[in-house]
Amino acid sequence: MPRSKIDRVTVAALLLPFLLLLPFCAALLSWFVQADTIRRTLLMFTATAELALAALCWVVQPLSLGGDLLCLDDMGRLVLTITCTLFFAAAIYAEGYLKAEAPGTRKDFQQGLHFSNAHEATFTACLLLFLAATVLTAATRHLGLLWVGIETTTVVSAPLIYFHRHRRSLEATWKYLLICSAGIGLALIGNLLLDISMQIEAGHTVDMSVSALTAAADRVHPTWFKAAFVFLLIGYGTKMGIAPMHTWLPDAHSEAPSLVSALLSGALLNCAFLGIFRAQEVALAAGLAEFTSTLLLAFGFFSMLIAAFFIVNLGDFKRMLAYSSVEHMGVLFIALGTGLVAGRGGVLHMMGHSLVKAALFLLAGNILARYHTKSNHDITGMARALPITALLWFTGIIAITGTPPFLVFISEFSILQGLLRYGLLPAAMYLVLLGIIFVGMITPTLHMCRGSIPHDIKPAVRETPVFVLPSACLLLAALLFGLYMPEWLRDCLDGAVSLAFHL
Repeated sequence: MPRSKIDRVTVAALLLPFLLLLPFCAALLSWFVQADTIRRTLLMFTATAELALAALCWVVQPLSLGGDLLCLDDMGRLVLTITCTLFFAAAIYAEGYLKAEAPGTRKDFQQGLHFSNAHEATFTACLLLFLAATVLTAATRHLGLLWVGIETTTVVSAPLIYFHRHRRSLEATWKYLLICSAGIGLALIGNLLLDISMQIEAGHTVDMSVSALTAAADRVHPTWFKAAFVFLLIGYGTKMGIAPMHTWLPDAHSEAPSLVSALLSGALLNCAFLGIFRAQEVALAAGLAEFTSTLLLAFGFFSMLIAAFFIVNLGDFKRMLAYSSVEHMGVLFIALGTGLVAGRGGVLHMMGHSLVKAALFLLAGNILARYHTKSNHDITGMARALPITALLWFTGIIAITGTPPFLVFISEFSILQGLLRYGLLPAAMYLVLLGIIFVGMITPTLHMCRGSIPHDIKPAVRETPVFVLPSACLLLAALLFGLYMPEWLRDCLDGAVSLAFHL
């Protein structure tokens, strides 16, 4: 065998283990690093290396290990790339953020608390463990291991939400832990019921890998499978922030540091969606599309309705972004439940939402640091006080509300095409809710950007590149992919959709 061929096989065999072990080992190492500079360098190095490895997965198909235990399909590759991209952007932002929070620099405006080196070490380690858990979730097609990955994200992200250590962040952390742990417990019951539904008809234990389950789907017990899907839908739907199980999401995203909110909304919610996506793969193979689609559409429209109700006249811009995530998770449910045309748009929507929403949460950190308030009503004159942030913020808001030519518009239009096949009423409901949310988000945005600077806010100063460049790049990507879809991305989207709809 030629040496180049051997090297390519070696790289393919080592890709997935390296993707998993690198952030895990870096997290352990960060506990023992005393110098803040070295620890931040380690974070940046790991983020860069993971993004490079994720990009390499588009060139070299990683070898599967243990069947579906470690297996990167098209959907997993897309989620992995989005996660690593957002983590890289967050790591750049963290460089300036952690310096600003370091002892002896700035106090937290809400409680006046300083942060110790040990606190920063815990924060960095949990960030890296979060990356490892999300990579595991994306790189497996085994429902048991996927459950482990999603549960791990809950445990390691709780200290990230509690970073500021004040009363509201403590409340948000406990609400996040209790509600998401209950949800992930229901998902575990769903896995057990799914195993039972296979055993009853097959007469023997079926491996919990998606490949084995879809292969044996014609022998599934319908009643037990429906019960399993309901538990999986509610369990992982809770982690996604689908209404009415969404109550943890506005508090957690509002109280967490902005870079953590970006990762929660842009990466964590995708992992939970991946759990439901895998369950839908099995459901469609079992011929239960009508049952699962009805549930997905019902929860999807209800989530959009709840988001529209709360976004209008909401006085907190970070909570506004959080309820926007509730809306977009509902859109993903609608896309997955509608069918092939909308399903392709749904996968694209997951990508567009992640890019834009992560950018907006990072920008929200800039606004919060300058104005020391989350109230939309108290913020005016952003165009003068934070000109670059204001421009990006306005751009991000019109992008996330589905304004052309951004990626979210393309995906929402594709989903509308799929809904039209269901009839005019669902399509009309979809458009009305999108319109209400657009007005509800653009109105406070205009108020924040226009007007004069409050008297207690200093005039415009030079904005540090690490606080604006990550958001600018993410928004630019959302714009470019909206204008032009490269062939490699189109093939990946088609491959991801074919998994669920068995094309």
